[in-house]
Amino acid sequence: MEQEAEREERAGQQGKLGKRSLITLLGPAFVASIAYVDPGNVAANLSAGAEFGYLLVWVLVAANLMAVLVQYLSAKLGIVTDHSLPELLGLRMKRGPRLAYWGQAELVAAATDLAEVIGGAIALKILVDLPLLLGGVIVGAVSMGLLLLQGTGRQRRFEFVIMGLLLIITIGFMAGSFVSPIDWRQVGGGLLPQFEGQQSVLLAASMLGATVMPHAIYLHSSLVKDRHGVGHGTAIKRRLLHASRVDVVLGLFIAGSVNIAMLLMAAAALPGIPGTDTIEGAAAAITEHLGQGIGIVFAVGLLASGLASTSVGSYAGATIMAGLLKVRIPILARRLVTLIPALLILGSGFDPTRALILSQVLLSIGIPFALIPLVKLTSSRTLMGEFVNPVWLRFTAIGVVAVIVVLNVALVALTITGSV
Repeated sequence: MEQEAEREERAGQQGKLGKRSLITLLGPAFVASIAYVDPGNVAANLSAGAEFGYLLVWVLVAANLMAVLVQYLSAKLGIVTDHSLPELLGLRMKRGPRLAYWGQAELVAAATDLAEVIGGAIALKILVDLPLLLGGVIVGAVSMGLLLLQGTGRQRRFEFVIMGLLLIITIGFMAGSFVSPIDWRQVGGGLLPQFEGQQSVLLAASMLGATVMPHAIYLHSSLVKDRHGVGHGTAIKRRLLHASRVDVVLGLFIAGSVNIAMLLMAAAALPGIPGTDTIEGAAAAITEHLGQGIGIVFAVGLLASGLASTSVGSYAGATIMAGLLKVRIPILARRLVTLIPALLILGSGFDPTRALILSQVLLSIGIPFALIPLVKLTSSRTLMGEFVNPVWLRFTAIGVVAVIVVLNVALVALTITGSV
């Protein structure tokens, strides 16, 4: 009787999904796209524009196209298999390798959290001159409130709040581009792959190599499952895959546009100005050259970025632990534990920008562990059935993974040797 009731309930859910409009199926990719406009991206985009003008526009365009493919594969995996990437890996690994894999994935999640809390704290310092430690505490407390919205039956509410923050981020980071004298002819020239010396190559590697965040890959496969449910038939899965393609393109288009707008603003208004390699220095330069209003809007966008990103990062960490260890702890307890390292760094007086750079190195190390299994699993006919990656997509994905992994390895090596 219970099995019959479950089948009837599942059939009812599938009927509802089949009747819902496309727009009501969107949302998971917008949450995942927060990873692409987090505080860790801000300094790199502004520094690239201020130092090299429009030269590296093509890097951000290429990075965004790669991100679209990766995030779609993650969503596809969750929809087709009814499992997240961490869950599938947990089912396939023996205890020792599984614990080791979980350890590196948790380091990635912790590094993500570190960057977002520090970014939010810097924003509060810019806005109201709060000490960094107090700002970190406030960011952590607000993120806990946001996480209360996430839970069974409340996924859509959480998505709406994150999308609202994404809107604030978009306005905050793009506002300066509307009052900057952008040379659109040079923007067109910047779409051609080119470099000017070793420093531009190194900066391009850091921009492109650090684009795809491993926690967003783990998370997206879980977001679609949590949002749409499991056990769907072939027709519903096809509809959800179509919705996910639209979702990913829209979400990453917004994130990519924000990043490009930051670079264009810096190229037009901040060329050659020193200090733009740090977030505080960039914010000061924006205020000085574009006006206090634009500076305030930028800082508000940075604060929204920190709050949204740290909430999404905590969600990703819970997904990783549940999938690999089959252990669920209250997400607020997780939030509190992962907040402690960020607060210790903020309280110690350690250079926050340097801490952001080191956190990006940890993220870079985790990239291959997320990307390679993702492509391998979505290319498995045994697992994916008729939804297996076609040959062209398989080779495209392999090429994208190779480029991202090589650039991340180069970024880590250059950072360790002090070349970056």
